[in-house]
Amino acid sequence: MPDGKRILFRSDRSGPGNNLFLKLADGTGADEQITKLGMNVPSSITRDGKLAFFDKPDPKTGQDIWMVPLESEHKPVVVLQSQFAELAPEISPDGMFLAYVSNESGRTEIYVRSFPGPGGKWQISTEGGTEPLWARNGRELFYRSGENTMAADITPGLPFKAGTPHKLFEGKYEQRPNGSYPNYDISPDGQHFLMVKAGAQTEAAAQLHVVLSWFTELQQRVPVH
Repeated sequence: MPDGKRILFRSDRSGPGNNLFLKLADGTGADEQITKLGMNVPSSITRDGKLAFFDKPDPKTGQDIWMVPLESEHKPVVVLQSQFAELAPEISPDGMFLAYVSNESGRTEIYVRSFPGPGGKWQISTEGGTEPLWARNGRELFYRSGENTMAADITPGLPFKAGTPHKLFEGKYEQRPNGSYPNYDISPDGQHFLMVKAGAQTEAAAQLHVVLSWFTELQQRVPVH
């Protein structure tokens, strides 16, 4: 949570599928169940801590974006549902725009919509994109494109304006297979990235050793008295 006092997480403790829960960060108190929909992945929270966004699979529409109030009655509401898959919702720091991943073009790209709408929609990435994440000041939108970490400059406020995406750096860092919520984070000043780097793995050659007449050799080495 933005105030650092609670943690929003998913768990299957209430039955099949994953639902959202809130827990005090110091580990005290009981967990509070937020959703009962199953297969929920928490993605982002508004700065005031009142709304959480998540994506949920649907047998007819693929993947949809939902939100749920974290105060009072926890009644989930569909935010974006179409014939395409929409996932990894990230609300902007000012709460005015929602970044997400969609495959409506035939491949996953990063889009931004006005929130709560109605309003415009803008495609941010140009050569594929996953794992969108806003800078804390709302002036940049980061995402992953293959092994490249990209950024688009954002002009805060209305009308929405985004610059041409540019590559920040390249590296073989862990990525989620379906382009869902970010597998990295950014420092508050926007100058440092926390990435997950897989450890070096060396494939050992598979070998099978066969020892013949091993019992005879054993008797020679260790005589039996």
